[in-house]
Amino acid sequence: MARRKNNQPLKSEITAPWAESLAPTTSTPDSTIPITEIHLNKQQPRRYFDPQALEELIKSISQHGILQPLLVRPLEDGGYELVAGERRYRAATEVGLTEVPVVIRELSNEQALQLALIENLQREDLNPVEETEGILQLLSLRLNITFEEAPSVLYRLQNEAKGKVTRNEEDSELEEQIVAVFDSIGIMNWESFVRNRLPLLNLPEDIKTALREGLIAYTKAVAIARIKDEATRRQILTEAIEKKLSLSEIKERILFQSSQQESPSNSDSLPQRLKSAYQLLKKSRIWDKPEKREQLEQLLAQLEVLAKDDELSEKSEEESSVVKES
Repeated sequence: MARRKNNQPLKSEITAPWAESLAPTTSTPDSTIPITEIHLNKQQPRRYFDPQALEELIKSISQHGILQPLLVRPLEDGGYELVAGERRYRAATEVGLTEVPVVIRELSNEQALQLALIENLQREDLNPVEETEGILQLLSLRLNITFEEAPSVLYRLQNEAKGKVTRNEEDSELEEQIVAVFDSIGIMNWESFVRNRLPLLNLPEDIKTALREGLIAYTKAVAIARIKDEATRRQILTEAIEKKLSLSEIKERILFQSSQQESPSNSDSLPQRLKSAYQLLKKSRIWDKPEKREQLEQLLAQLEVLAKDDELSEKSEEESSVVKES
């Protein structure tokens, strides 16, 4: 496993941008600097900013100014890099502020990224995808491994915990560090992260995008991701977002689409399809929803009309045949 050099190990007790375990500030906490001297951090863990939440912050800053200073670090070639507070920075830019309050700290690249991650994670500002990627970034920093290696380490520990492989001394030490990382975040343990969050990395890109933008809940995204047919998946994803479908409604549509794909389209399959539809309806909770019951009653009425029309048609043909014979 490739290890990266880390001249300044980070302490696991860091839990906020203002932690005393970091280097001392080079100016008073309430320093004010020109906003043009601040440069965005390219490693910012949060990639999506909710437009509505940002608009609300813009209104707040317009009325009250920035109540919490931004965290920045000085750059070698002049100016400052933003470590924490990008949403406030963006809102201040939109408002037209020329100066902003900041806290200036001397930070290494690793420390700057760690603080950005922890601030976002503890503020619960990240969506599930960004949160998962952020935790993996944090683990890679603490363990001195690459981002790509972090999931493999976690899966290996999971297999060791299940007794599938033998644990060695090095992995025992790794687990202690991993436990410390998750304790410092305080949102879940590493076993839960492996079970529920690592699978997000394998989601189709359209579903990951919907999650990033907060358009769909995590549980709904996972259900839709199980659809193998891409066209069907995109259709149900779009419908789930536009109509704000519940998880049970999404599952009903998935079952319906599945039955449609499995059943032949010729007329001989119609009776079987009708039986399959009846079985699906029996298992669903559609009966508990007044609007759905109304749709079912309309469909049932249409079926009854078709059946009666066919019965009358047959009787008419029989009568015509009798008249001709006489």
